Amino acid sequence: MDSLYRYNKLNEYYKNTFGERVLKICVNGHFTCPNRDGTLSHSGCVFCSEYGSGEHLNPYKDISEQVEDYFKSPRANRANKFIVYFQNFSNTYDSLDNLKRKYDSALVDTKIIGLSVATRPDCINEDVVKLLHSYTKRYYVSVELGLQTSNEEIGKFINRQYTNEQFSKAVGLLNKYNIDVITHIMVGLPHETFEDIKSTVNFLNLHHIKGLKIHNTYVVKNTVLADMYKRKDYKPISLDYYLDCLTYIISHISPDIVIHRISGDAPKDLLIAPKWDLHKKWILNGLDKKLKEENLYQGIFLGKVGTDSFFPF
Repeated sequence: MDSLYRYNKLNEYYKNTFGERVLKICVNGHFTCPNRDGTLSHSGCVFCSEYGSGEHLNPYKDISEQVEDYFKSPRANRANKFIVYFQNFSNTYDSLDNLKRKYDSALVDTKIIGLSVATRPDCINEDVVKLLHSYTKRYYVSVELGLQTSNEEIGKFINRQYTNEQFSKAVGLLNKYNIDVITHIMVGLPHETFEDIKSTVNFLNLHHIKGLKIHNTYVVKNTVLADMYKRKDYKPISLDYYLDCLTYIISHISPDIVIHRISGDAPKDLLIAPKWDLHKKWILNGLDKKLKEENLYQGIFLGKVGTDSFFPF
């Protein structure tokens, strides 16, 4: 089996669904987060930077201007269809009127065929989902939900400030209105064990989700995790261990799920550790090599017992 088909890659899914290549236009929607504005806390998750995981985006430009600037750049020549992606912080955390105004302001070109928003499970309710559903008449709509881990104790330690139950409820609401759910999980969180990785995969397989983003935990400047790293209270995982975890996740996750990404992209000027995070090819090629050598593919072990002997943990 060719490595291209060992797991469901996003580019292939887009081509099969939309008939051609589709690219994302990442925008800063000028949102905040209940874990930042004092509603739940002021500090955010321990790994989250002051930019809310969108360090490369301009926080001062209007939403429409960001999209228009993208279409003026050479990147816009690489495809004919685009999805606008609201990336920073919690992009459903506002009044319905403001949400609609912001979403509408991004949909400024006929080549835009989709709307995707990243948010928290506790920022999803039926009114918000109904608003998102209203866009499905003209656009492909998806929602990205952070889970990070199914271990509630680790969730508390990283200051996630939402529960697995809230995640499940949000997924259920989005399923009800036929909006695709893309989930984020992280490998290498503080106090995490391989058993936690297994539990998170099992938890995800109980839900109807369309896509998965797998992130390695990296340390960036001006975060709580950076302080922990400096005190030697946190040690990043190795590339080899991450590749082993990726192999387990891919081979045990539902084959129906589209894998949107298998690593995080830390800004070079903010990254503290691990340095291997800067070498995305090491991760991509390393995973392809392991899957090919071990003759594994997505979901091969789904629902099967006795497969742990394949993994050195």
